[in-house]
Amino acid sequence: MIPEGWRELQLGNVIKLASGDGRPADVVAVADEQCRNPVYGGNGVLGFSAMANSHGDDIIIGRVGEYCGITRFVPGAKWITDNALYVKTIEAGFDRRFLAIKLQHYDLSRLRAKGGQPLVSQKPIYGLRFYFPPENEQKAIWTAVETWNRAIETVEALIANARAQKQALMQQLLPQSTTPSKKRLPGFSGEWREIRLGAAFSERVERGDDQLPLLSVTQANGVIPQGEAGRRNISSDDQSNYKTVRAGDIAYNTMRMWQGASALSTLTGKVSPAYTIVTPRKGHDALFYAYLFKQPKMIHVFERHSQGLVSDTWNLKYPHLAKIRTCVPDIEEQRAIAAAFASMDDSTRAYETQLTALRQEKAALMQQLLTGKRRIKLPESEVA
Repeated sequence: MIPEGWRELQLGNVIKLASGDGRPADVVAVADEQCRNPVYGGNGVLGFSAMANSHGDDIIIGRVGEYCGITRFVPGAKWITDNALYVKTIEAGFDRRFLAIKLQHYDLSRLRAKGGQPLVSQKPIYGLRFYFPPENEQKAIWTAVETWNRAIETVEALIANARAQKQALMQQLLPQSTTPSKKRLPGFSGEWREIRLGAAFSERVERGDDQLPLLSVTQANGVIPQGEAGRRNISSDDQSNYKTVRAGDIAYNTMRMWQGASALSTLTGKVSPAYTIVTPRKGHDALFYAYLFKQPKMIHVFERHSQGLVSDTWNLKYPHLAKIRTCVPDIEEQRAIAAAFASMDDSTRAYETQLTALRQEKAALMQQLLTGKRRIKLPESEVA
């Protein structure tokens, strides 16, 4: 049922598309960051570039490859590379910004040609039929969506700032190889001591029994139940060689430690034999070391100590990890440093939860507004 006052129209009767082919080739395109999308917000860039400072607003559609079917609204875009389509003209009575969110909501990637390189052509786009409200309602819908975009961008900025602050503090509070930290937390003044990691950790060599749950080690979420990892289950039916990991252990990918693939476990279970499990010795705080192991300079140390001829075969088994030197404070200061980072992580997770909620609420709102199930009340002066 068509909402009152709306019209169903074929897109080919509303817009005309063109490709970037034929635009001046001597124009230097700016970086993709210039294509940030004010309609959808948040690092919404395509794999093509545009040059600003024109007198128009371009709706740009990825035409081929990875960004095929992705739509962005770029105020002032002028020069567009040839892996994109753009809305060259739009009929009077239609708002470009509303059309941008309409196309984004539809998801033009579903029009990709089958087989070969991903490709979206003009013909199937022209064949789409959409419901359009009057122009003043189109603008009001965009304004409502834009309000949510601003809120989303604000929280995204808070997350980025929190991450940057944490990284800066890590560089100050954690040792740089065998050099003590640049900054001390209030109340601590004891000497740091140089150790080998073998003095901080022993290797856990227990085999996982059948009663233990299967766990996955992830970069973003730490050690989690295998079913929550969102990965295809590639575990072997024979799990007799799987390793036990216990709460308080650090599990790291033996062949990917040089890429920072490690995590502190809060769970007890079993993991793939591809992992090495280390458990802290007395006087050493596992959470402190979990943060230390994520430091770029420490990851570089892991790379230098990994064994193998090429990167695909590099590995860092426990005997080699144990020889690595670092510099650490006493356990009370280790715990205080780890607690400071953990508090910052808690704040970031709170922002991330808020961001997820905002995105979900925005998606629900768009579903209602773009289909006319929910209408925006317009001022009487604007009602036709």
